[in-house]
Amino acid sequence: MKETSASPFLRLQNEMEDFAKARDWEQFHNPKNLVMALSGEVGELAELFQWLTPEQAADFPAEKKEALAHELADIQLYLLRIAAKCNVDLEDACDKKLALNHEKYPIEKCFGRAVKYNEL
Repeated sequence: MKETSASPFLRLQNEMEDFAKARDWEQFHNPKNLVMALSGEVGELAELFQWLTPEQAADFPAEKKEALAHELADIQLYLLRIAAKCNVDLEDACDKKLALNHEKYPIEKCFGRAVKYNEL
């Protein structure tokens, strides 16, 4: 395994790369295929919530929590794999996007309102 830094993202990306290489799956892990796999996992996550009321979704059923955790992990791992394959520092991208969102959605204009920034 490669040397890891303090970044949990980098550690997971390295583990995913090692996992794929050990199984000769690198040949299948191109960005397009990974996005397709990610889409499937998002569908599986949506299926867990599909027929729940908003109240049930907010207090997710305990007997389905492990399935929820697995789907969220699958999604996170595919996101990290796509970022690695596309040479995107996902942690840095998240930091920059959060900063941009602070600018786009100033508290004084959007507090308690579910509108897009261009509708403020």
